[in-house]
Amino acid sequence: MHFFFPETSALIDWERPYEFLDKELQQIAREAEQGKRYADQLVKVWQTQGEELWLLVHVEIQAQKEDNFPKRMFTYNFRIFDRFDRPAISLAILCDPNREWRPSNYSYNYPNTRLTFEFGSIKLLDYENRFHELENSDNPFATVVMAHLKTQQTRSSPEQRKIWKFSLIRRLYDLGLGEQDIRNLYRFIDWVMILPKALENQFWEEFKQFEQERTMRYVTTGERIGYERGKQEGEQQLILRLLQRRMGELSPELQERIKSLSLNQLETLGEALLDFTAMEDLLNWLQNQSA
Repeated sequence: MHFFFPETSALIDWERPYEFLDKELQQIAREAEQGKRYADQLVKVWQTQGEELWLLVHVEIQAQKEDNFPKRMFTYNFRIFDRFDRPAISLAILCDPNREWRPSNYSYNYPNTRLTFEFGSIKLLDYENRFHELENSDNPFATVVMAHLKTQQTRSSPEQRKIWKFSLIRRLYDLGLGEQDIRNLYRFIDWVMILPKALENQFWEEFKQFEQERTMRYVTTGERIGYERGKQEGEQQLILRLLQRRMGELSPELQERIKSLSLNQLETLGEALLDFTAMEDLLNWLQNQSA
């Protein structure tokens, strides 16, 4: 909150515990099942004046402009107010590569009725021109944004991605973060900055040597193996959700074919599906993998 939305963060009493309102979010999400509507977190915090405050935080990963997105933001906000009699601050973090798509409001205007709904919106792509700022920040989310940007920029350059991946993880240690913070951020960077198997093995050997030199062993080989398995399963589920969102329900046979793909193939499919417009595109892609 402090990194992306400092004005809202300044309202919050961070000495008091916050609460994730998963049950409340599920209630309004179930009632808004029409169309593609997704929100991520509904959180209750306390203002410095002692009043309760609800935050609706949405992370949007879009390959292209979505005309209904502002309406979706308004719909969730209104449903929270209607069901729980609580206004919510709506915030969106846009991770897509479309420089022109910058939703920030939803409105309509008639002779006797007018509505303008505005929501906070951050475009991660804008940080490309502020990279020096990120490098000089000790906020953990600066590293998160750097990993996101460098993942996008190195799609066709795995060697460069390996260099940046090592640099960003080394940065966690240089910042003097605690062990658990380093573990958590390491897992995020490792999740998004996927490398081909050979480069991944090189990276892991270099990383082990680095930890030995620092006399800090935070990520063990056992954790690494278990995490790799979990990462592949998570990647499978993510790809299946994205494909179903884009093309509708997939047959059980098609789902099994996707689950049989390697982690590198899943990453490649994750990038390729952004250009898919019909089921035939997916079938052709799978056929090429088998050739």
